[in-house]
Amino acid sequence: MAESGARRHSRKETEAARRWRGGFVAILLLTSFASSAFAQNYSFDARRIALGGTGGTPNVASHLVEEQRRYKSIVIPVGLVRVIKNINVFYPNRKDFDFSSAVEFATRPLHQVIGRVEDYPGFHQLFADIRDARLNSDLNAYSGFQTDRLDFVEGLVAPNWGYTFMLQQDERSFQGIYVGAGPYLAVRADYNINSEFKKILDGSGSTYLPFATLDLGGSTRQQTALDITGAYHARYALFQRDGEEGRRNGMYVVANYHYLHGFRYDEVHADLSLQTDAAGMVPPDQPTVPFGIDWRTSKGGNGLALDFGAAFVINRWEFGGGVSGVANRIKWSKITRHDLAFVNLEDGSEWVHLKTRLPGSTTIELPVTYTGDIAYHREKWSLYNEYSRGFQGHNFRSALEYRLGAVELRGSARMSEGDWYAAGGAGFNLGRNFGVDVAAFGTQTFLEADRHLALAISFRIDKRPEP
Repeated sequence: MAESGARRHSRKETEAARRWRGGFVAILLLTSFASSAFAQNYSFDARRIALGGTGGTPNVASHLVEEQRRYKSIVIPVGLVRVIKNINVFYPNRKDFDFSSAVEFATRPLHQVIGRVEDYPGFHQLFADIRDARLNSDLNAYSGFQTDRLDFVEGLVAPNWGYTFMLQQDERSFQGIYVGAGPYLAVRADYNINSEFKKILDGSGSTYLPFATLDLGGSTRQQTALDITGAYHARYALFQRDGEEGRRNGMYVVANYHYLHGFRYDEVHADLSLQTDAAGMVPPDQPTVPFGIDWRTSKGGNGLALDFGAAFVINRWEFGGGVSGVANRIKWSKITRHDLAFVNLEDGSEWVHLKTRLPGSTTIELPVTYTGDIAYHREKWSLYNEYSRGFQGHNFRSALEYRLGAVELRGSARMSEGDWYAAGGAGFNLGRNFGVDVAAFGTQTFLEADRHLALAISFRIDKRPEP
């Protein structure tokens, strides 16, 4: 009986260690690659997506001078059904766990991506075997995916809903105070891989490097907060001109103050370091710790961010500029550090976990984004151009919208990180204040060189004045 109880206890320890290992490998990987979606700027508006708005940061004053209307958009999550149907791929302790599928679903959960690959055998198997402590000593078993796609990504999702209280308003000007709130999610991930490991993983399956050190590392950071916003919105009566062409003329100004109440901070640094033997194989007994994680977390923080923007409308022309995320930072306190490591590649029970409370606090500051835009409008069509520099470097888009009454046609070209992407779509006006927008846009998915077509759909509720 005692021996049977000891075996049960050992099995429990092994299973617990496996869950720890699986959980933290998932934290390292799933949050990392899911963050690439945020860097592409999640957009819930199919109209803006068709006009190239899946990247970059718009001028904060541009919404005040929307040409035809100011409207609300309600996303139709055509891709979410598939995510929910396969929800078990996200859980390492479920038999249906599939890392590569989880990454793909995370990077585009709302939109349908056509023809994407949902299984990368080598990449999936590498981290599944790390999780299960069954790493193949011949690392060529995991070759065949593109390590060039392991890159730096950073982004911010911060939608906001509220109401503007007007202090003064007439036909040509207004001043108001906006009060609103919304979620704030900032993510960042970066990776590094040495040339030796790269040769094996990018190879054809027959690369053996004797007495080599193979390093693969990365870090992820995620901040979740409540964004409480107070803002000054105004239109000043400049460039006045009578008639329909000049009815929107003026200077539009926006100044936002965001108070950020932090709920959760996670920062993970992980390193995989393997030593090969004379045959280029990886023995289970490594001279150093093969896999280690430094995970820091906090449940309390406070911060702020500022946005400023101005837009000018002169007859058919519209142009402006803005800066977003000035002093965008959160100070996190009561930080807990977890040091985790496993010391044997074939023993799932040899998982070490140390937990300590760190003194002091840490402040995380995000980059500032600068935006400039110019547009030209006619009765039937509008041309938009926008450039921004901040998250993920340089972004540029040029777009055309053609209005045919009940149908509106849209097309665009977008440059992001040196690559060009096309988008197009249509809007169907089903009533004076209601419509449906659809968009098709080019995108690259996880670890794939080939581009794919993605679809987005949203309802549009227009705020047009009654005739």
